[in-house]
Amino acid sequence: MSLVIEDTHGWLLDACSLIDQGYTSCFRRRSELQSEMVGRFKKQYFRILKSYGIQSKNNNNPDNKNLDVSQNVERPPKKRKRKQIELNHGEIDSMAFHEKVRCVILEGTKSLVESATHLGYLQGGLDAVNDIPPCHECNLASLCDMAKELPLVEDENQESSIQFLNNDTDSMSHLDLFSCVTENPAEHAALTMLMGEEYVIPPRAAFLLSDFSRMQPLLQCGRKFDVIVLDPPWENKSVKRSRRYNSLPSSQLKRLPIPNLASPDSLVVTWVTNRPSHLRFVRDELYPHWGVEPVAQWFWVKITTDGHFVFPLDSPHKKPYEVMVLGRYRSDAQTSPSEMCVGDVAPVQDQRLIVSVPSTIHSHKPSLAEVLKPYIKGDAKCLELFARSLQPGWTSWGNEVLRFQHSSYFTLTPASQHA
Repeated sequence: MSLVIEDTHGWLLDACSLIDQGYTSCFRRRSELQSEMVGRFKKQYFRILKSYGIQSKNNNNPDNKNLDVSQNVERPPKKRKRKQIELNHGEIDSMAFHEKVRCVILEGTKSLVESATHLGYLQGGLDAVNDIPPCHECNLASLCDMAKELPLVEDENQESSIQFLNNDTDSMSHLDLFSCVTENPAEHAALTMLMGEEYVIPPRAAFLLSDFSRMQPLLQCGRKFDVIVLDPPWENKSVKRSRRYNSLPSSQLKRLPIPNLASPDSLVVTWVTNRPSHLRFVRDELYPHWGVEPVAQWFWVKITTDGHFVFPLDSPHKKPYEVMVLGRYRSDAQTSPSEMCVGDVAPVQDQRLIVSVPSTIHSHKPSLAEVLKPYIKGDAKCLELFARSLQPGWTSWGNEVLRFQHSSYFTLTPASQHA
């Protein structure tokens, strides 16, 4: 049950079940033997039981479904009065944006959580919890840097820019993951050794492991996409301090060849941080530069396994939500997407919520495949840029595109045990 609830406010998702849909049948080949496995993403990564900054006595009360968690923040001990620090322009801007969307977040989340609770879904506090396993150390970005030393193949042949996983061989060491789009053409997932590590590749999934300087294979493969989802590595202080990944200046995003990748009327979705300056940049600069017209703003709301916001809604530091900007690529500059009929798909609704328990893994976003279905045609080709995982039937690009496909993130059991 990956899509738990849908109402006029949006959707409540089981993000872990969304991942599992692609791994009900996985094949691993060793010499002449081929075994079928069932893959499950480790649920321990989605065990967020307590809201940060909330008193435990409030979390342990099953009747406490007051989602205005700003009222439940534990009061700090009184301290000497200090001179009040004036807010800078960015902080004032952020407060104004929060006040504008606060009611949408609070009312929509409350409606979805109450419906899910009635179904018995949000009972995470009653479950046994295992220790969260450590994350696999990812060196893919470093490998991409080293791959820049390899000669770049300037080949316009579309067939040569795509290579396929072959279950008839024991090793995939011959594959060039940096200069070709790699695809699993099978209707089942494949457990494959790549670069000395085992990865789980979903059915019909394609990927290119590269950075900006090596995107040519994606352009040369001859595919145009009806959905393009971007999760850019935005610059912010938290990322700089943690050094989790290399951030990218906003201006560099304009280099992305969206017009060369997008089909007419394609849906473009960009994940944005809660900094209003990033939001304005996407709406007022980035999308117009690509020929994309903004049509909606959505929110991903993060909750605990018993239905509370993961952070206080009115926290001055971290908010329990993130923003997405949705737009339509204009193949005809004189035609506005808001005025034209895009096939038989529904018009994109504004101010929709996607509510889910987030992964404890940094920057592990939920799949948007289910919630975007009403707004795209049935045979849509889908692309994710700056991806860190793969999805069945999607093409993905990024310098860490296989990060969360490492087999250590999955529980793999013989299919015979599920018969």
